Amino acid sequence: MRTTTRLLAHPDFQVGVVRCRDDHTGWSAPEPATAYGLVLARRGAFRRVGRDGDAWVGSTVAYLTVPGEEERFAHPAGGDDCTSVHVSERLWRELFDDRPVPGTLHVDGRLDLAHRLLLRDVDDPDHAAAERLVRLLGRATAPAAVGAGPGRLLVERARAALHDDAPEAAGLLPLARALRVSPYRLSREFQARVGVPLTRYRNHLRVVRVLDRIEQGGVRLADLAGELGFADQAHLTRTVRAHLGHTPGELRRLLG
Repeated sequence: MRTTTRLLAHPDFQVGVVRCRDDHTGWSAPEPATAYGLVLARRGAFRRVGRDGDAWVGSTVAYLTVPGEEERFAHPAGGDDCTSVHVSERLWRELFDDRPVPGTLHVDGRLDLAHRLLLRDVDDPDHAAAERLVRLLGRATAPAAVGAGPGRLLVERARAALHDDAPEAAGLLPLARALRVSPYRLSREFQARVGVPLTRYRNHLRVVRVLDRIEQGGVRLADLAGELGFADQAHLTRTVRAHLGHTPGELRRLLG
């Protein structure tokens, strides 16, 4: 079952929350995309087939749509919550000027933060939300595309292990052994496909969890550092600042 709640409506863009409650593992029937847009996952994960092929979509992978693009979906992990952004053809062309736009993209820490901040500006669509949206879409074309190609299955399996915090994902060497490839091949394929080193990707997943906990409130940073495997609070702070450009204290003020 899929439900959509509109958060913001403007003549040139719309922002909504899409909630899917589905546990089927098979693919849905093909359906055409109806708008220019960007979809970012907030909770859960799912699979999608689009113009970049089969991709896992979750906290680190988003996708862009163009009208008429054929899409298929599967939800082997259960439900998910996403932010769906639709923009007018006029705004899309103003932003991208007919440049090629990737079908799927890596969501880094700054793009994730821009997404969260957009959801806090829905009461001011003409100025604050419009500026957030333009910056969000501008960032969306900068990260490397993560579409089909050699090594896709290997990288997808590595990403799934990192996302699930699997025991074998505790380090590069045990992860490569579990995937039955050399550490060099795993490291090379991962950076070539995703656009960032595997270690930075793993740290980004931890930064996402820090953001989630800060938004929930009532968390001690020292406790959170231990829970997420950082050496100490200072290590957590350095990592968050390197990924987002803000300290945890500054993020509390932005997201609180």
